Amino acid sequence: MTTRHSLKVGRRTLRYTATAGRIVLREEVFDDGVFKGLKAKAELSVTSYVLDAPAGTRRPVTFAFNGGPGSSSVWLHLGLLGPRRVDSGDAGQLTPPPYGLVDNTETLLAVSDLVFIDPVSTGYSRAVEGGKPKDYHGFKADIESVGELIRLWTTRHNRWLSPKFIAGESYGTIRAAALAEHLQTRHGLYVNGIMLISSVLDLATVDFEFRNDRAHVDYLPTYAATAHYHGKHGRKSLKTVLAEAEEYAARDYPWALSRGARLSPAERAEHVARLAALTGLSEEYVDRANLRIEHVRFFTELLRDRGLAVGRLDARFSGPLAHGNAETWDADPSMDAISGPYAAAWNHYVRDELGYLNDLPYAQISELASREWSYKEFEGKPIDVSALLARAMRGNPHLKVHVAYGYHDGATPYYGAQDVVAHLEIPESLRDNIEHAYYEAGHMMYVHEPSRLQQSKDLATFVQRSSGAAPGGRG
Repeated sequence: MTTRHSLKVGRRTLRYTATAGRIVLREEVFDDGVFKGLKAKAELSVTSYVLDAPAGTRRPVTFAFNGGPGSSSVWLHLGLLGPRRVDSGDAGQLTPPPYGLVDNTETLLAVSDLVFIDPVSTGYSRAVEGGKPKDYHGFKADIESVGELIRLWTTRHNRWLSPKFIAGESYGTIRAAALAEHLQTRHGLYVNGIMLISSVLDLATVDFEFRNDRAHVDYLPTYAATAHYHGKHGRKSLKTVLAEAEEYAARDYPWALSRGARLSPAERAEHVARLAALTGLSEEYVDRANLRIEHVRFFTELLRDRGLAVGRLDARFSGPLAHGNAETWDADPSMDAISGPYAAAWNHYVRDELGYLNDLPYAQISELASREWSYKEFEGKPIDVSALLARAMRGNPHLKVHVAYGYHDGATPYYGAQDVVAHLEIPESLRDNIEHAYYEAGHMMYVHEPSRLQQSKDLATFVQRSSGAAPGGRG
C-alpha cells in the first residue's frame, strides 16, 4: 500500500511516499542441474519512505532493523528514525494508555530515504505457505534473506548509484556487520556506512556462563552507571563514577578474577570493598558472589531494600519485585514500560495512516524465532562477527562505522562493545573511519528525550558526511 505524506521540519516541508507491505523472496530451483525457475520462499514485511526529489537525484537510502534475534523493526522505526514516533514518556514519567503518536521532526528522512525490514517471523514477515519458518531462524539464513531483500529493493527502485547505509540495533548490529561483508562478497553491493546502535558484535561480552570472566568485567561500568543513577554514589558525577569503574575494569578487576583462590584474604577484602563501592551492592553480597556479579541478579539486588528491580534494557527504569526474596526479577521493568506504547502506536499507524490492512498479528518480538534461533555456523567457537566487519572495512576502505552506546544499557554493555571495536583487525589508516557516540540512556537510548535529540543529530551528520550529501539531504 502506497500513501503520500508531508512533514514540516524547521523551514522545510518534507513531501514523501510511504509504502507498507510484503516483498516475496524467491530462490532459484534446479532439478538434476536443470534450471526450473524461481520458487517463492518467504514474504518479508517492509515499510519504506522515499522523499520527493528531482529526477537524477541520488539521495542516500538507509536499511534499518532491530535485533533479538526475533525482534521486529518497530523500535527504530517509531522510536528514532521514521517520520512519526511514539509518545511513550520516560523513566518516572510514563505516558498512560492508550499512548500517542506524534510527528518526528528529527527524522532521518530529512537526509536519507528509509527502508525498515522485519526478518522472517517478526512483524508481518512469514515463510510462504508450506514453508518452514525454522529455515530462516539462524545466523546464516537470516543474513541471506535480509541481504536478498536489500538487493531486491535496491534493484527495483534503481538505487544502485545511491549512497547506502545499514542501521542495526542490538542483535541487529551482528546482522549489520555480517551483512556489510555478505553484500560486498555476494552481490558487489558496497555500502557507505553502518550504524551500530547498542552494539554487541561478540556475544562473549554478554555471556556469564562457562566460567567466562570477560562478561563480569565488561558489565562493571554499566553497574556503576546504574548505581549512580539510583543514588548510590552520593554527589559524584556520572563522569567521575565511570572513570573509576573503567580504570578498575581495565586492570585490577581482571587480575583479581584471574587469581581465583590465590588471592590473599587481604587482597580479596580489598577487591570486595572496591566492587561494592562501585556497584552499590553490599560487601556481603559481593563476597558471596565470589566477586562475580551476574547482570539479572544485579538488577534484582540493587534496589531490593526498596522492593524494586531495575531494568535490563534500560537500567534507569524500575518496577516492583513480585517477591522480596526473589533471586531474579520476574520481568524487565524497562520492557514492561515500552512494549505497550509501541504496539498501540504501530497497530494504529499501519492501518490508519499507512492504509495497510493485514489480519496477522504484528510480532514485535517473535518467541518462535527466539526459541529456534540457530548459531550452527559458530559451533565450538564464540559467536563473533567482528572479523566479518573488519573484512568488510578492509575490502571497502570508504566504509564508515558509527557506534552508539548507552551508559545504562544492561543488555549490550558499552564497555564490552568498546573493547570489541578496539580489537578489530584493521590497519591504523582505517581507525578514523569509526566514530563513537555516548548517551546517558539505555539500550533504546531514544526513549530518553535529550538522548533522542542528540542521537538524531549524530546520525544525520554521519549520513551526510559519509555520503557526500549536501545539507538538506540532496546528494
